[in-house]
Amino acid sequence: MSEKQVRLALIGCGGIANAHLRGYQTLVEKGVDTFSIDATCDVHRQAAQNYAEKIAEFQGTTPRVYDNVEEMLKTEDLNGADICTPHSHHHISAIPCLESGVDIMTEKPFGVTVKASKRMIEVAKENGRIAAAAENCRRSPGQRAVRWALNEGNIIGTPRMFFAQSASWRDPSEAGNWHWRLDKELSGGGMVMDSGAHMMDTIRYFFGDVERVYAEVRQIDEQFANHAERGKVRSCHEDTWVAIINFKSGVIGTWSWTTAAPVHGFLNVAFYGSEGVIRDHGDVFHPFAFQERGEVEKLDGTKYTINELRDMYLETLSDEEKERLFPFGIEDGFALEVYDFINAIKNRRPPEVDGWTGLQAKSIAIAIYESAWSGEAVSIADVLDGKVNGYQKEIDEHWGL
Repeated sequence: MSEKQVRLALIGCGGIANAHLRGYQTLVEKGVDTFSIDATCDVHRQAAQNYAEKIAEFQGTTPRVYDNVEEMLKTEDLNGADICTPHSHHHISAIPCLESGVDIMTEKPFGVTVKASKRMIEVAKENGRIAAAAENCRRSPGQRAVRWALNEGNIIGTPRMFFAQSASWRDPSEAGNWHWRLDKELSGGGMVMDSGAHMMDTIRYFFGDVERVYAEVRQIDEQFANHAERGKVRSCHEDTWVAIINFKSGVIGTWSWTTAAPVHGFLNVAFYGSEGVIRDHGDVFHPFAFQERGEVEKLDGTKYTINELRDMYLETLSDEEKERLFPFGIEDGFALEVYDFINAIKNRRPPEVDGWTGLQAKSIAIAIYESAWSGEAVSIADVLDGKVNGYQKEIDEHWGL
């Protein structure tokens, strides 16, 4: 058994777990010695073995390998579990951990449905455990700076609206590469739910709670569905949506995306206030998180690059605040999210992005699907209360929720 204060397991050893591993490696390289990864677990045992070997390279000790969560929990003395499974297995992995006294952090979206998410939160509360959502984007200096600019910094006046719109064309033959992500019961939905979970957290982080949503979600190009059938999954992978998002603050946003638009593509990501605009040139899922190509422009002609805005924001922070937000000078969101989780476990404090915060972000994505399913605008309160669950019903029934 490790002598470290925080003993972790990594559950789900697929794609996104690589980013988590890089985060843990960064912490080790910075001299953080309060944690160890004692176990890896994946239904494909070889995947868990491969990750254990990767961890050994930077940790110096090799985690034990499992292909069953319950077996792992019986054998290991763990404090926390970092869950990177397919969406449908977030709650399936998290609940036995929580019931065994192990704190959890799940990748986005927090749960496959609202019911799944709420069940994780309830079990965590019943057992006095931490339930965190792995959200890396809001931790980046870019998003921290833009949030400050839209709120305390008052850089472009009172926030009014945003447009995050993308149109492109994707060869339908690429759709099959998504595997489980195409299946409704496994993924909960397509890109609205997947990378869209990041965007939903971002807009809540920028503008506060959402009140209601109206949306159209479609699979326009049937070739995507036909190709997905060859992968033996039931495709729910939308290629187009348009959503109107209304915030309690009065801000209104248009979020739209399509890969069924041949010949002419475009990207428009702009956040407007009463006195100017902040633009991003990346994508409609992770604005200001992974790159700093963008600018601020005010009515009086003043202009800043995003890098300049970032510097303005950092100058407002005390040394204590900088160390809290960017410990050891780390700016990578994945390293920051795992560090926050480790310290939440160690110090028995709430994580920055807890389960409820993860659920609130997820509920906006769910509201988009529910609105498209019903053909009506839906309130976030009704989605959270379970009054609106037509889209989610078959997923909940499939998993016995």
